[in-house]
Amino acid sequence: MRRWLVGVAALVAGAVTAVVIVWQPWSGLTGGSGGEATPGLPATPDYHALLVSPTNPDDVYLGTHAGLFRSIDAGASWRKVALDGRDAMNLARRSPTELWATGHNVLMHSLDNGASWQNAASKGLPGLDVHGFAIDPSRPNRLWAAVAGQGLYRSDDDGGTFAVVSHEVGGAVMALVVMPDGRLLAGDMQRGLLISGDEGRTWATGVGARLMGLAVQPGDPQTVLATGPAILRSSNGGTDFSTVLETPIGSGPVAFAPTRPTRAYVVGFDRVLYRSDDAGVSWRPVNR
Repeated sequence: MRRWLVGVAALVAGAVTAVVIVWQPWSGLTGGSGGEATPGLPATPDYHALLVSPTNPDDVYLGTHAGLFRSIDAGASWRKVALDGRDAMNLARRSPTELWATGHNVLMHSLDNGASWQNAASKGLPGLDVHGFAIDPSRPNRLWAAVAGQGLYRSDDDGGTFAVVSHEVGGAVMALVVMPDGRLLAGDMQRGLLISGDEGRTWATGVGARLMGLAVQPGDPQTVLATGPAILRSSNGGTDFSTVLETPIGSGPVAFAPTRPTRAYVVGFDRVLYRSDDAGVSWRPVNR
């Protein structure tokens, strides 16, 4: 297996993902219906956000450029459930009832578990092409937004206003993670994995692969999955990564199942959903 070296030890210990949505019943989601569930991944222009329900490892959400989809059979079939026609490129949860969604011309939030959505303020942002978005788990009023082609911005007032943090990092970031200790991890499509320990002012370069997704195994922060040119896995907290699966044209969203920590899902850009039941050591296609 190829190995990808990272110069910062244990860089993802205790991380939380930037792409998160809360579980809710079918009837609690509005804003677009795709009718009955259909086999295989939805035929949408792109796949960006993936999260497993905190109560059911077979209940999976997928954010796309065409809205939000849900599978209740471990990814075998999918149905559109919300944000019809909206770009669900990032979803973040601050509480059991409050959700944020960002993407191309999207900065929205919901206060009722996704039943309804409102446009959020964007004062200070240079535009609404937010490719990376995260909420600080220790300071929930602090939001981070990576704006395509612009840089990294931060809000300390619950999204009321944003201020630029870096023009050097953020413009090509697709995955953004805030650590419990305040460190930032950014998956940059041009420079690879970037790490900041000073609130985004300076950055170190980790793995050189162009990353689209990051996920940490629940209960075991030593196990880290990264996606981009392939599915990569670290068993030492991110000090180095091994390629565990070569995907034909790359891979995007990745997520662990909170209630079954050894299960993980990855969406390949070959329109295949891959599943692991041994914490990312081996993988099999779900929808073939």
